[in-house]
Amino acid sequence: MNNSIIKRIFTTQASISTLPLRVIAGIIFAAHGSQKLFAWFGGYGLDGTGQWMESIGLAPGYLMALTVGSVEFFGGLLLIIGLLTRPTSAVLAITMVVAILKVHLANGLFMTNNGYEFALALLAISLALAIHGGGKYSADQVISHKL
Repeated sequence: MNNSIIKRIFTTQASISTLPLRVIAGIIFAAHGSQKLFAWFGGYGLDGTGQWMESIGLAPGYLMALTVGSVEFFGGLLLIIGLLTRPTSAVLAITMVVAILKVHLANGLFMTNNGYEFALALLAISLALAIHGGGKYSADQVISHKL
């Protein structure tokens, strides 16, 4: 792979502003992914989540649950440490767009009606991190200084 592309992926500004975004969004994404993958925190695991995904037209449900659960769980862990922040955030943003369109949009904005308010906030955080990068105190910053 071109060294210039690798540098762009890891390069980040030395701002601390992304630290709370990364850590808090990372915890939320990892927790939601663990519900789908491992049935932790009251989740339904791969089988239950897969059946639900089939019911809303995301087929094959088991594979979709595995994919989304993995993106959320491992993406959340990557955000927490700030590794591959830009590509991880871009994939998480796409996941949130799908969640908004397929699950929440018809219910309106507010979470009280299972609306898209929370997914929209996670989408905004993901987009900000995709643009800005991991920032200060991220693995990306450590790696970018060695390139």
